Amino acid sequence: MRTNHFYSLHRQGFVRVAACTPKICVGDPKSNGEETLELMREGEARGVDLMVFPELGISAYAIDDLLLQDALLDAVEVAIAQLVEASKALRSVFVVGAPVRRNNRLYNCAVVFARGKILGVTPKSFLPNYREYYENRWFAPGAGVVGLDVKLAGEIVPFGTDLVFAASDLRDFVFHVEICEDFWAATPPSTHGALAGALILCNLSASNILVGKADDRAILCASQSMRCHAAYVYTAAGPGESTTDLAWDGHATIHELGALVACTERFPSKSQMAVGDVDVERLRLERMRTLTYNSAAVAAGNPEKAFRRIAFEHQPSFEDVGLERAIDRFPFVPDDPAKLDRDCFEAFNIQVHGLSKRMQVTNGERLVIGVSGGLDSTHALIVAAKTFDSLGLPRKNILGFTMPGFATSEGTKSNAWKLMNALGVTAEEIDIKPAAMRMLEDIGHPYARGEPVFDITFENVQAGLRTDYLFRLANQRKGFVLGTGDLSELALGWCTYGVGDHMSHYNVNGSVSKTLIQYLVRWVVKTNQFDSATSDTLLSILNTEISPELVPAHANGGALQSTESKVGPYELQDFHLFYITRYGLRPSKVAFLAWHAWRDISHGAWPPHFPDEAKHAYAIGDIKKWLGVFLYRFFEISQYKRSALPNGPKVVSGGNLSPRGDWRAPSDGNARVWLAELEANVPD
Repeated sequence: MRTNHFYSLHRQGFVRVAACTPKICVGDPKSNGEETLELMREGEARGVDLMVFPELGISAYAIDDLLLQDALLDAVEVAIAQLVEASKALRSVFVVGAPVRRNNRLYNCAVVFARGKILGVTPKSFLPNYREYYENRWFAPGAGVVGLDVKLAGEIVPFGTDLVFAASDLRDFVFHVEICEDFWAATPPSTHGALAGALILCNLSASNILVGKADDRAILCASQSMRCHAAYVYTAAGPGESTTDLAWDGHATIHELGALVACTERFPSKSQMAVGDVDVERLRLERMRTLTYNSAAVAAGNPEKAFRRIAFEHQPSFEDVGLERAIDRFPFVPDDPAKLDRDCFEAFNIQVHGLSKRMQVTNGERLVIGVSGGLDSTHALIVAAKTFDSLGLPRKNILGFTMPGFATSEGTKSNAWKLMNALGVTAEEIDIKPAAMRMLEDIGHPYARGEPVFDITFENVQAGLRTDYLFRLANQRKGFVLGTGDLSELALGWCTYGVGDHMSHYNVNGSVSKTLIQYLVRWVVKTNQFDSATSDTLLSILNTEISPELVPAHANGGALQSTESKVGPYELQDFHLFYITRYGLRPSKVAFLAWHAWRDISHGAWPPHFPDEAKHAYAIGDIKKWLGVFLYRFFEISQYKRSALPNGPKVVSGGNLSPRGDWRAPSDGNARVWLAELEANVPD
């Protein structure tokens, strides 16, 4: 087991939670307490920080008038006292459901305790009294019950719906509790708990099962976690609950920002729990950047002032206990086939509709594009073709130019011609080598004298000339230039300022990562957007190594100039890009996530039909190296390029580096803070 804090989920802003469904014995608090304790000990062995149990789990839920029997209620208190005593030897925080007496009333409650101490008791706010539910027959509602205390298991403890629980020694471990019907209400108490600072929202539910109800619960849990920028931990009554008139599926789930983190099996025959690691640090950062959240808190009268914040010492461990959470290798490319298909459909059509609008506004009839035979220009060209089809314009009005230079390979040039011919666009070739040589001569470059100097000037003379030709061709032929540069290149500054992939009249690819573009092209083939000749060429282009083709192969020992050997693997740099820009995470945490996602080829899911020979794994040293390259290039040497980007549609969340979009930063910044954090906190 590693003891380096880098590998600790607590050091990286996670809290491990469990949604538990113990096997219930109807009306038998002693047995239910024992079953609960077994799960408590299991959770302890798995390093769980917070364990949430079902509504009325100590007594059982569906016991009707037995809830009003003192003998049963006395036994409930004994069971709770025994669980609290047992918790002295455990490190988790526990939330169990039980009927609790106070001031001649009975409340349906969540009892929160840890390390031998009851932290507080939260009553259910809203009692269902319709269809199969008759809770008003037994319980008093908790809505409006605030600022009180109750004697339970020999302790006087806080009682009310105004409780938020916060660890004093683990940042962002703050949670709120509500019970079943509460989150079916129009104004769930958890909304106010979240606005008061809770990042984890817990629901102790019994929730019988009906056909279709599981989907309803999932929608509510996902939407509440998304709306509140929170995690939502939901439990339901499990096996053993009374089936006099109802049935139960024991379905427990953990959601975070709308996504399912973990869940139990439905209709189990024994006790079980869903365990997942909640990224509370990311939740806090998401709230901080979403000003609507703060405005909602102000509009609600600043609920923080109305809540009692119950502090507890958690004594977190900083050992490596793994990560109970799936981390996608490709955050821009879902590994679920259905979701990937939907994302590709939406992304492609966003690009098409964005370009369609620009064509209509400019009264454009022609479009000029440089076609290299590489991935980005290929995708931009098929977007243009589909756009012209949707506008009823002839594809001949798309003017495609291939402009071979000193390092253009026959393979990419051939693919460029095949693609343009297959799509039926107007295709022309302009050899830029004579003009490039003239410019090199004019500026006195050594290459013009026959010396093998292949520096940045040599490269950019070619890139600049291509752009010069495209813009002047657009003037001449009454069109405008379509850009091809993608999001990944913009993040890494892998473009020449003012020319090349940086500049155009409109860029459809600027919000699409390199990894997503690869799958968009695959989707176009899979869904038969074009004819078979086009599809065959697209597949050929997908199998071509990514290269700027500006330096001749003989200058690289006969090898093709490789982009990824210079700026890093795009699959890894896209991972870094997503978490640095979308959530603003610390570099060390991004490295931690990348290590869990990429350390083992056999661990975790891959996008559908991903070729085995293309599957890679990265050690922590490799991740640290390439993340350092990303941080330097992103923060220090390329922002001035992003400050002057052409228009283009935003396609993915957090995927727009335009100064008018998701990212605004000074052109004169530096990377020192990020590089220092990386170096100090990530092992080699």
